[in-house]
Amino acid sequence: MLLEQNLITADMQKHSLTFWWPVECWPQVFNKLIRCYKYLEKGFEDEVKKLLLFLKGFSESERNNLAMLTGVLLATGTLNASTLNSLYNENLVKGVSAALVVKLFKSWINEKDINAVAPSLWKVSMDNRLMELFPANKQSIEHFTKYFTEAGLKELSEYVWNQQTTGARKELQKELQEQMSRGDPFKDKILYVKEEMKKNNIPEPVVIGIVWSSVMSTVEWNKKEELVAEQAIKRLKQYSPLLAAFTTQGQSELTPLLKIQEYCYDDIRFMKAFQKIVLLFYKAEVLSEEPILKWYKDAHAAKGKSVILEQMKKFGEWLKNAEEESESEAEEGD
Repeated sequence: MLLEQNLITADMQKHSLTFWWPVECWPQVFNKLIRCYKYLEKGFEDEVKKLLLFLKGFSESERNNLAMLTGVLLATGTLNASTLNSLYNENLVKGVSAALVVKLFKSWINEKDINAVAPSLWKVSMDNRLMELFPANKQSIEHFTKYFTEAGLKELSEYVWNQQTTGARKELQKELQEQMSRGDPFKDKILYVKEEMKKNNIPEPVVIGIVWSSVMSTVEWNKKEELVAEQAIKRLKQYSPLLAAFTTQGQSELTPLLKIQEYCYDDIRFMKAFQKIVLLFYKAEVLSEEPILKWYKDAHAAKGKSVILEQMKKFGEWLKNAEEESESEAEEGD
């Protein structure tokens, strides 16, 4: 029963991965063999794991061949992603693991795409362990994203960055909501959020979305539409200093505008309050003229835009005229 398995192993060892057939042909060969002899599947995975453990015994070209072959076999489902656990071996991490997975993931993603690769990694709990392919002193999200982006695998860098920051974002929102419930001072909330931003490399537009969601989710809203607008304005006026602390960039100011639009669309009780909320934030210096005007002109979302833009028409036209007057005065000054 083990004849075919032994033949595969013997061939791989005999030719030391230089392959007497073109390397591109080998995935087809292995796929056909395993389809014919299903019992070879587990043994084949074990042999590939062993080969990966002994990477340092191969030349660079042989490692590249193995990486390409493994990537294709992962894409076709002949190998399970758990095979890659061999690469976490301490000796390999110190030298060749990261370089090999660049070739491997290029091959894998070339056959599929990151949307197909990601679930395979998640199933074997590797989605949160990819940084461990680097030595301990280089296991940072900054190093990982730089290394793989420069290697031409930006989609993998973005995927890992999102995986690493998702947990931090959830924890940030949970803690912020607890601080709001306790009534902690604004200066403490702002300090905490800024520390988390720096520690987890969370950009300001993402943070302002978290702050908005926290403010709006930690209150029980009145069921009556005529009363909820007044309640919302009162609460948002109270929390405007917190929101203002994280809208220091143009893109950050667009985020609450889009969040407000989405929130009002999803909860019809707030639809008539949109213009009042934007005006409040404008007066409280959470939002400035330029982002509001940009949103009004072309950066708004599709959700409920006809109703919301009609609300904003007078304010939007006023801002537009003010901008044109400023430009005219500047030209006259020149």
